[in-house]
Amino acid sequence: METHPSLTDQISPLLTDLYYPSESDEPVELISCYLDQPEPLTVSQIKDWQMVPPEVYVDEIPEEQFWQPVITEQDWYDDTEKARTKRFQQLKQVLEQHLTDRQVFRVGTIEVDLLLIGKQANGERVGIKTKVIET
Repeated sequence: METHPSLTDQISPLLTDLYYPSESDEPVELISCYLDQPEPLTVSQIKDWQMVPPEVYVDEIPEEQFWQPVITEQDWYDDTEKARTKRFQQLKQVLEQHLTDRQVFRVGTIEVDLLLIGKQANGERVGIKTKVIET
């Protein structure tokens, strides 16, 4: 019987020392979500799950807005930045292979949590989380 590495096994090495660039580079971490209904997640469900106060702004954004800043290599990147871009490209590929119904949520306004969540084949929702600082 052929066994395939789990999503966690494939993603964990990619997340080691991987930082999402913004005004402060923040780590990217694996998350799991107990919300397993077939319908897409809503902003209010994200607020409940993340225990976000009602006054904090939460919005769903296109997945491309999550990836665009980190998978596009710039001419002026040094070797470290090029390596980071390649790891984000690999991470995107793994998540696209393993997760369907992917959604991205922004939580907050200056210190923004970014959540990318999708469904595994077994219906469980997992994804990645990071923070960006926008002043």
